[in-house]
Amino acid sequence: MSKKNRSYIYLLVGLVAVVGLSFPLEASVNSYDMRIIINIGISMILAASLNLINGFTGQFSLGHAGFMAIGAYTASALTTLVFGSAEGVTQELLFLVVLLAGGITAAIAGLLIGIPSLRLKGDYLAIVTLGFGEIIRVILQNIEPLGGSLGISGIPRYTTFIWTFGILAVLIFISENLMRSTYGRGFLATRDDEIAAESVGVNTTKYKVIAFVIGAFFAGVAGGLYGHYNSLIRPLDFGFLKSVEIVVMVILGGMGSTWGVLLAAALLTYLPEALRKIDLFGVSLSDFRMTIYSLALILLMIFRPQGLLGNFNPKEFAGRFKKNGQSKKSKPAVS
Repeated sequence: MSKKNRSYIYLLVGLVAVVGLSFPLEASVNSYDMRIIINIGISMILAASLNLINGFTGQFSLGHAGFMAIGAYTASALTTLVFGSAEGVTQELLFLVVLLAGGITAAIAGLLIGIPSLRLKGDYLAIVTLGFGEIIRVILQNIEPLGGSLGISGIPRYTTFIWTFGILAVLIFISENLMRSTYGRGFLATRDDEIAAESVGVNTTKYKVIAFVIGAFFAGVAGGLYGHYNSLIRPLDFGFLKSVEIVVMVILGGMGSTWGVLLAAALLTYLPEALRKIDLFGVSLSDFRMTIYSLALILLMIFRPQGLLGNFNPKEFAGRFKKNGQSKKSKPAVS
């Protein structure tokens, strides 16, 4: 079986697993824990989409929250202002349409900002994308039809476990197949040595723009999921700190490691909530949770600078495990 056909089977299995898990989870998990699970899924989508830009092509974008904001406002405005009174349209179809609209709008914004700015490198690109994210936030804050600084409220809650983790499965499928294609080779060549890649005819700007557009699209979709779960979005939710939070997930998980980034997104989303419930010697850690959270990040960066799974190769690990098992099995007994 070819790798391409195998990847489609993995996607199908993943989607079936998501649907299968949704029923027992929604029946047994309370609303607070379900909120944490959904937020973990949205964080995973954001981190994996930024990994296409920062991890695979070696760029440094600090404006990912801006694309999330565009997707969130586009999708939420459509459901509340345009399709709010639409009849004869099923909820699932409507939600799919607005999510795609949010993703496409964010992708267009990514294209517009990517073409002129991705000729820059390093700190210069980071400053440009940071400025872009702040421009989007300020613009949204001053558009009165979209609620201004108060944002949009009364957004219907369409986001579910199936929608969130189903989209995550599709994103993983696209990322893994993209990296096995010629585009993935172009991404890695751009990341490893951009000057050498250009010297042999690789259009590095093209590959950076492609990664930027795809990453922006899924950030916009994540924004739509966020808005349709919280029922309220404000420009404050998509500020500079949100972009930094997503960047930290990518760096902590390991630049270019899809599974490492997903693991880091889950840990960094769950850890602050878990610390709320812990009492140590009769003292609640709730007041110190962000201090402990920050200290954990510092320790991880000191002792694991390459990220949680930065150098982890599943095939190599499986090969070593199999080899060690065979060597132990074939080792003669000592009489």
